Amino acid sequence: MADRFRVTLAQLNPTVGDLAGNAAKARAAWEEGRKAGADLVALPEMFITGYNTQDLVMKPVFHQAAIAEVEKLAADCADGPALAIGGPWVEGGRLYNAYLILKGGKIASRSLKHHLPNETVFDEVRIFEAGPLGGPYAVGNTRIGSPICEDGWHEDVAETLAETGAEFLLIPNGSPYFRNKMEVRFNMMVARAVETHLPVIYLNMVGGQDDQVFDGGSFALNPGGALAVQMPLFDECITQLDLIRTEEGWRVEEGEKAHLPDEWEQDYRVMVESLRDYMGKTGFKKVLLGLSGGVDSAIVAAIAVDALGAENVRCVMLPSEYTSRESLDDAEAVAKALGVHYDYVPISEARAAITSTLAPLFAGRDEDITEENIQSRLRGLLLMAMSNKFGEMLLTTGNKSEVAVGYATIYGDMNGGYNPIKDLYKTRVFETCRWRNANHRPWMKGPEGEVIRPNVIDKPPSAELRDDQKDSDSLPDYPELDAILEILVDLEGSIADCVAAGFSRDVAKRVEHLLYISEYKRFQSAPGARLTPRSFWLDRRYPIVNRWRDPT
Repeated sequence: MADRFRVTLAQLNPTVGDLAGNAAKARAAWEEGRKAGADLVALPEMFITGYNTQDLVMKPVFHQAAIAEVEKLAADCADGPALAIGGPWVEGGRLYNAYLILKGGKIASRSLKHHLPNETVFDEVRIFEAGPLGGPYAVGNTRIGSPICEDGWHEDVAETLAETGAEFLLIPNGSPYFRNKMEVRFNMMVARAVETHLPVIYLNMVGGQDDQVFDGGSFALNPGGALAVQMPLFDECITQLDLIRTEEGWRVEEGEKAHLPDEWEQDYRVMVESLRDYMGKTGFKKVLLGLSGGVDSAIVAAIAVDALGAENVRCVMLPSEYTSRESLDDAEAVAKALGVHYDYVPISEARAAITSTLAPLFAGRDEDITEENIQSRLRGLLLMAMSNKFGEMLLTTGNKSEVAVGYATIYGDMNGGYNPIKDLYKTRVFETCRWRNANHRPWMKGPEGEVIRPNVIDKPPSAELRDDQKDSDSLPDYPELDAILEILVDLEGSIADCVAAGFSRDVAKRVEHLLYISEYKRFQSAPGARLTPRSFWLDRRYPIVNRWRDPT
């Protein structure tokens, strides 16, 4: 009986729908494992299709093609270690989320996901059938249990596998990031290690898919929960993990333990990686954005440069007669510090032409928000024209506070294909700017040092659509607004909860009203990086037409 079992853990970045490309990555990982003398090469959940596939995997021609790709992969990897890969599986006319074990040129066995997540970004109950509680599979004379992702968060699957002879647990995951999620994962996996008295290997994918970023951070625990191996966050990597047979059973040999960065760095990395992968996986090479001199567009510009490089970022200042000299100077300073292409496109003449065109229709009516929104929509028109002409994807720059209460102009500054800061409250935008000025990492393509000068961060926020305008004219100050939004959105709390936290009922009711009436804007907004479990899109699904208001 072997005293050592080597697992090649492939923490890789698949692309949804790229079956051949994902299979090629799996094949390369298998080859690396074969050269390293591995017994098993393991890839994450649903790797062959990419994840999260949403309804795409329900399309018969797609899941049939994915299964065929796995069968071809099995034939290609017949002579060497076993290969474990996540993918769809059809049995009895039912579609499953499966972990497929390839040995001897065929799919030799499979585990079927039992607990299907049906919250936040996951909707697996309507996509897959729940598999039965099953037993382990064999690789050589070693028996391995593989609860699939959500199955690892429930004790029944792991306990059933332990009771039916599993000698260690290998848990493949497609687990997307939210702030401080690694602590949640550790707690769950320690519980499984303690309950089963087995080593637990947690394997996660990396990479961006729409709003989600899979952050890797794969790790291995010994019975009792002691950490033996920690793979890095966010990076593609392949690790050789060795288990040693002892009198008490298998134990993971101590290996590298990567440093895990703090939540500010993780959030910023997510925003960078989400944009980088969204661009790369959709085929765009360059971006542009309106650079206003304000803090939101400044941090988006920094994120874009760190993701794509300054040579692939165009910033455009579109001033009106209300744009201050301060904003002009600040925008130019940010552009120069980042090293991006910078265009100056005044909108005053075009705005005058639109005003003249509408004058007969608007005769006898006072100027109001209509004229303010014309400026924003004109900027959106010009930016989209540049996007079309230059083949550069437009980024939109609204933070979570603005997205929540509709402090944005639909078909204006909401125009764009992606929004890196969509899930970042304004108060965190300020701190993120300060963090980026003080920190630089090898994965950033932008320059070191202060890229957002302090005046951009410290001055009172303003849309500059009328004389002496400030955001605080229309909204509570951002610390108060964000604290109320965290209660109403992130915690799904009530007006009574806001009052209990010390906020005025009238202010909380006003924020609630703005939140609900802005649903139609969010429905049409660009996707953006998910940083919390209550981001605006799949995490929070509210009706557009909604007359209910909290009576408390």
